[in-house]
Amino acid sequence: MILTYFFETYLDLRQHAAHKLPSLPKTLVGVISNEKFEKSRAYSLDKSHFHFVHEFVTILMDSGILFFRVLPWFWKKSADFVVLAGLNADNEILHTLAFLAGVMFWSQITDLPFSLYSTFVIEARHGFNKQTIWLFFRDMFKGICIALVLGPPIVSAIIFIVQKGGPYLAIYLWTFMFILAIVMMTVYPILIAPLFNKFTPLPEGELREKIEKLAASLKFPLKKLFVVDGSTRSSHSNAYMYGFFKNKRIVLYDTLIQQCKNDEEIVAVLAHELGHWKLNHTMYTFIAMQILTLLQFGGYTLVRNSSDLFQSFGFDTQPVLIGLIIFQHTVMPLHHLVSFGLNLLSRSYEFQADAFAKKLGYAAPLRAGLVKLQEENLSAMNTDPWYSAYHYSHPPLVERLAALDEPDKKAD
Repeated sequence: MILTYFFETYLDLRQHAAHKLPSLPKTLVGVISNEKFEKSRAYSLDKSHFHFVHEFVTILMDSGILFFRVLPWFWKKSADFVVLAGLNADNEILHTLAFLAGVMFWSQITDLPFSLYSTFVIEARHGFNKQTIWLFFRDMFKGICIALVLGPPIVSAIIFIVQKGGPYLAIYLWTFMFILAIVMMTVYPILIAPLFNKFTPLPEGELREKIEKLAASLKFPLKKLFVVDGSTRSSHSNAYMYGFFKNKRIVLYDTLIQQCKNDEEIVAVLAHELGHWKLNHTMYTFIAMQILTLLQFGGYTLVRNSSDLFQSFGFDTQPVLIGLIIFQHTVMPLHHLVSFGLNLLSRSYEFQADAFAKKLGYAAPLRAGLVKLQEENLSAMNTDPWYSAYHYSHPPLVERLAALDEPDKKAD
């Protein structure tokens, strides 16, 4: 864990040096204004300084928790909480829920100063934060309430499955998580997301007609087209799709509509997103994640009864949830390798989606839209190749513009 921290900090230092570069990359000169570049550089450096502090505090806390065996101590203390509540501490589900409640409380308290500083200092300083302190805490309260409603039944089900699973435990765990993922992908945008944002149908007009025409030309089963009030919290912009089979929905952030110069740029951005759908990128990624989840549960079943593993972390019993937490810690290096591989895959998908939009005739507006989004979001203009290769799921703007331009050069 500490070696990973040092490696990632080295990459962060390389990226920090890239943020300090006083000029734009050659391919962006004349494309991005100097004013936006300076604002982007200041924003990136602010976030970079904050990131160094946050990561340093995080590694100190995580190392301290492991070294001083805080987890086994708190596991025993959580049994006292169950007894104080007049319940049976020998019931592993009740014991685990009490433990998780304490962990959630601790994480909320320790993360709060960083969230407040990031939102109300850094984001506000650079003109992105639009939410009030009241809205911030209201969102946090809603998130806690959702966790309290959804968490206990999910955790209880996992513990029950592990206790009764037998030789096919990995299959049962994966099946449960697969069903849960499908349910959450269905429920979240309909029931949970509206608790935080207001979704309104995109008004009739030229933009709506163009989007519907594009969707129809690709046989995309568009059922609803929404605008979400992202501007109530931030001036960052986005767009996304969701839904299964013949019930697809597209959501545009109001900030995206405000920032793009014309409808063609918005439609071009959506052509890119529809490219992901048409090329089955979402499906392939979902399948890859399911395979990785199954392998992860398979690995967990191999060590879940290892008394040496539990004892090495200070536990004299073998609770189900603790076993999962310990397993996550031990395979962390593999997680980073897998994440790196998924980022490589994601970047290739982004190039393919850009090429798809270009084939539809949206090369120029997509290029303009990407530049506009880069400017308005003050995204980093200079990127270190090692840092971007390791961290970025999307290629840097320079690479995307070069890929969009390259076929034209060949055609000439």
